[in-house]
Amino acid sequence: MVQSINTKVDLVIDATSHINLTDYGKIMIGDKGFEFYNKRDARKFIQIPWEEVDYVIASVLFKGKWIPRYAIQTKRNGTYTFSSKDPKKVLRATREYVEPNRMIQSLGFFDVIKRNFKRKKK
Repeated sequence: MVQSINTKVDLVIDATSHINLTDYGKIMIGDKGFEFYNKRDARKFIQIPWEEVDYVIASVLFKGKWIPRYAIQTKRNGTYTFSSKDPKKVLRATREYVEPNRMIQSLGFFDVIKRNFKRKKK
């Protein structure tokens, strides 16, 4: 079994990791970091200390009524994408350890298209 990096756990919730293929498991948010544990394979886990988190990016739809997925961008190892049963609860628990100006909203569909047209014009 994997040793947790957290000493105090704030939230444990069912989740899905969208890194290579879809992995089902649990997210654990605690005082030392963000952790994802695979349900079937104990060797597949993700542990991200809070010091390593650069941004938390949320995909917000319908003016905040639905958050299908969120991502954690680290300083060295790239971006990890997750979805969970109650994403607002996860983001609220994460907000206690990550500065609010480091939690951002991803671009919408039309914003990406506008950005591409502006680049082609230049």
